[in-house]
Amino acid sequence: MNLKRFLTLDWDAVAGIFAAIAAIVMHLLQIIDVEVLITIAVVLIALLFIRDLRREHATEHAFSSIEENRLALRSIQTNLLPPDAILIGPTQLRAASERFAANAKGEMIWFHVCLSMFRPQPLFDTLLRPAIENSQVTSIQFILDDSQRALWDSEVMPKVVACRGGDKVRPPRWTTIKEAVSIIIADAGSAGRAEGLLSFWGEPFMAHTTERDVPRYIFHVQEHSELVARLVELIRSYRFTA
Repeated sequence: MNLKRFLTLDWDAVAGIFAAIAAIVMHLLQIIDVEVLITIAVVLIALLFIRDLRREHATEHAFSSIEENRLALRSIQTNLLPPDAILIGPTQLRAASERFAANAKGEMIWFHVCLSMFRPQPLFDTLLRPAIENSQVTSIQFILDDSQRALWDSEVMPKVVACRGGDKVRPPRWTTIKEAVSIIIADAGSAGRAEGLLSFWGEPFMAHTTERDVPRYIFHVQEHSELVARLVELIRSYRFTA
């Protein structure tokens, strides 16, 4: 018998068994009378009963502690507020963009995005094509700075035309944008409410190279965030003045 099994033995029961055997042996050897044997038996039964009561109390206490911990955990989970925005880094950027495009519904708006990132076909296929070919997206509206007209005509529009569902991409609304933010917004939340991908022009959020500017970090603004309404308001202020 190993030490662990030895330590887990029910020593109250073992002691009672040995005491009962000893009493029986002494009675057979006529060392003690029947009355003494009965008394020992009654005492042993009482001790075992007390042991069971003690264990029952310990079990009830354990169950009570478990229930208290469960209620405390539920209270903590209820009071935990989900984040308004989740920072997405370079290693998860493509997967997060594809997932957002796949979950998007209704009208999707791309505000002040850098069109140079669509020059490589693989980046276009990762970032924009999933939105165009998503059957749940009914229209895609770009709101862009005037400085990007040439890039739209040379780099983006030919790729859009080649996509299935390319006709859902509306002509861009051209304007002068002074904001240093880039926003993609659509009904992509679990409850069908608007969510957004928010990025900022310049370092460290956007990587600048001689060929193109590509987002490096973006914020996934969640549907419950008050920031969503502010982003929608910002987009509207440019959309209807373009």
